Amino acid sequence: MTKTSLTKWLFALMLAMVLVLAACSDDTSSDDTDPDTEDPADSEDEGTEDEEEEPAEDDGLYSIDDFSMDKTNEGEAIEGGSITYGLVSDTVFEGVLNYNFYEGNPDYNVIAWFDEPLLDTDANYTYTNGGAAEYEISEDGKTFTLTIKDGVNWHDGEPVTAEDWAYSYEVIGHPEYTGVRYNGDFTNVVGMEEYHAGEADSISGIEIVDEKTLKITHHETGPSMVTGGIWTYAMPKHIFEDIPVAEMAESDAVRNNPIGMGPFKVDSIVPGESVVYKKNEDYWRGEPKLDEVVLKVVDPTVVVNQLETGGVDLVSSFPVDQFPDNADMSNVEYLGMIDNAYTYIGFKLGHWDEEAGENVMDPDAKMADVNLRKAMWHAVNNDDVGNEFYNGLRWNATTLIIPFFPDYHDETIETPTYDPEEAKRILEEAGYVDQDGDGMREDPEGEELVINFASMSGGDTAEPLAQYYIQSWAQVGLNVQLVDGRLLEFNTFYDRVEADDPGIDIYQGAWGTGTDVNPEGLYSNIAAYNYPRYASDENARLIAEGNSEKALDVEYRQQVYSEWQELMVEDIPVFPTLYRSILIPVNNRVLNYSIDPAKYILHEIAVSEEEAQVAE
Repeated sequence: MTKTSLTKWLFALMLAMVLVLAACSDDTSSDDTDPDTEDPADSEDEGTEDEEEEPAEDDGLYSIDDFSMDKTNEGEAIEGGSITYGLVSDTVFEGVLNYNFYEGNPDYNVIAWFDEPLLDTDANYTYTNGGAAEYEISEDGKTFTLTIKDGVNWHDGEPVTAEDWAYSYEVIGHPEYTGVRYNGDFTNVVGMEEYHAGEADSISGIEIVDEKTLKITHHETGPSMVTGGIWTYAMPKHIFEDIPVAEMAESDAVRNNPIGMGPFKVDSIVPGESVVYKKNEDYWRGEPKLDEVVLKVVDPTVVVNQLETGGVDLVSSFPVDQFPDNADMSNVEYLGMIDNAYTYIGFKLGHWDEEAGENVMDPDAKMADVNLRKAMWHAVNNDDVGNEFYNGLRWNATTLIIPFFPDYHDETIETPTYDPEEAKRILEEAGYVDQDGDGMREDPEGEELVINFASMSGGDTAEPLAQYYIQSWAQVGLNVQLVDGRLLEFNTFYDRVEADDPGIDIYQGAWGTGTDVNPEGLYSNIAAYNYPRYASDENARLIAEGNSEKALDVEYRQQVYSEWQELMVEDIPVFPTLYRSILIPVNNRVLNYSIDPAKYILHEIAVSEEEAQVAE
């Protein structure tokens, strides 16, 4: 069956299941908003045969356990060469090309080729001293001494200095900063809140010891300090210091002429469409093996064609719903792993108070009743969606701490499961009753209830899955309509969700969690990424406790995060829909490539042939 016919068949199946079997529904493909790392790396491991890597069970389902993270090397590396990297997206990349300002995954993928963090991490996502900088921690765990290694330079030849590293803190903490990075990791720095409030000209907890050494002192310590508590991305102060902070995100230094310290330099940009990188011969880890990398935006609908014809050598992501029809593509090897991401349905419960820098709940919000939110969770069948649309490569999600963190994901917590009759019972008891006989429920005041649903475009399954949700909710009597009557493209979707557009009541999104289990950056009361605008004293307490000094005791931290997962199931500001896997097809000619997030050696990627192999 072809990809197109499979999609049509699934859509027909969806309608039949919704209208006849009382609905099962789930979530669209969507790009991760804030992933942490994507680190191609060297691999000398022998691979297995295709039939061992991609076995399908008798039921047609696949398991991510059957895939390797490391590319099998075929042939010898040639000198130099170029690869083409497909940024899979149905929209242009926004072009905010600096780690301190970007918001969406497409821009992250562009940045990752030319810039990098100063600290590397190991397989447990803990900082190591193997990166561009080393660190030491004081006995009380509150002061980090960070030392940048010799030979680490910006692309214009200027050395990366402690002043550059401190400058990124000064910009993110500045009262006129326009990005979304300012959160608890920054307020934990001594003197940061006074600086952010405009009450101090400098951050007292940051000391530039010498050209290469920086000290950062924090109010509190905890386990996240060594997995994400330090901001590891410097800014070239000599480039930005004459640009007002409020104007930086729109400046040429971010949009048109970005520089970094990574293995490749930006040579040219076609805004939103493509980037050409040339190798950075002065790269501190060693001269890259490739001469050039070309990044181009590839629509999800043509990604298979681009891979088959050699139009791209590898991609940022591959739609897992397209895998079964293309598992035997002869010119690529599929790599795979459990993703540090999940998809979810979010409920708009409040607004962002820009002046106070915090989320504020609105008691009159349309989705304020937790009974309504719980009923909507019961109305959808995530198990069926994971199997029918993703062949087992996405699966039912339960809590907001994902299986990527096995020590903290609490699989014993009971969460709402597919039960449309229970959804109806909850709605009835909460006063959501069909009073005019049209099959749709009015709100408890007897007023018409229309729930405006924002969902983003992307891939063959986006439209049928969005409709799947809408029909599932209709089966329990809820009138849910797409915002503007259509799917929204990526940038528009997140612009409107972030701005608390009053025309959006619920939305379907996805989060990349990064490599730190701490949920503070997504769900704390002061997190700008907390798009539901959920806030509570208990939420603040548990998030603080989970990253406290006491939480250095793993068992204590596990208990706290179990309680937090329970709280989020009780309050339901969002509900997770699917846990995810990553599949990355890589052309056979590409050598030394890996998707293992603990490996960072982009400079080692090579090719065995001048041109990409074409599928037979």
